Amino acid sequence: MRPAPSQDAPSAPCHVAIIMDGNGRWAKARGLPRVAGHRSGADAVRRAIIACRELGVRYLTLYAFSSENWKRPQDEVDDLMGLLRHYLRRELAELHKNNIRVRVIGDRSRLAPDIQGLIGQAEQTTAGNDALTLVIAVNYGSHAEIVAAARRIAREVKEGRLDPAAIDERLFSAHLQTVGIPDPDLLIRTSGELRLSNFLLWQAAYSELVFIDTLWPDFDKKHLLEAISEYQRRERRYGASSG
Repeated sequence: MRPAPSQDAPSAPCHVAIIMDGNGRWAKARGLPRVAGHRSGADAVRRAIIACRELGVRYLTLYAFSSENWKRPQDEVDDLMGLLRHYLRRELAELHKNNIRVRVIGDRSRLAPDIQGLIGQAEQTTAGNDALTLVIAVNYGSHAEIVAAARRIAREVKEGRLDPAAIDERLFSAHLQTVGIPDPDLLIRTSGELRLSNFLLWQAAYSELVFIDTLWPDFDKKHLLEAISEYQRRERRYGASSG
């Protein structure tokens, strides 16, 4: 059974997306290697999942590894891939026990075969869970996602399976990797950076954006509540006039 939201907590958005930024700076400030920041960031992931489930959030999307992150030093990339392996192996049972569904978006073709297998296992094992859907963006880039959707639609038109007149926003969204997932209500970026970094550009068209100075390894339920409180103070008009 999904825990009821705390009575003193603000009403939670359905879908929260987070750009988890600041692991490297967190480690540097402590004289530690960058991998220490990523490991502490994994602890923050656990806290965020628990907090979202407690607060009644139904979807949590985490930007774990962008398609641009391959440009980082090879040892850092190897550390990040190792942490992903570790997370999928060690956390799956706990996620499943807590009725959390796992979905992964991004281009899996560049990932190691064992990681692809672990992703498939996680998605298959948790497919029937419904307390919270955890969406992990790995080797994900929104530009590439949009281009791939356009190519699929163009192919369907060329093959005569789709009338160009039928193409609208709803159909286009159905060709994205996030099909079946509602667009984020709230998008949070940690560490004080003020950009989206090629994350959910189509889906976040009307998301409320909250940027916080806290580095990701220090992110906890208090920061999530603050972001949700800010979200609740805003009037979401979806382009309509405020009157």
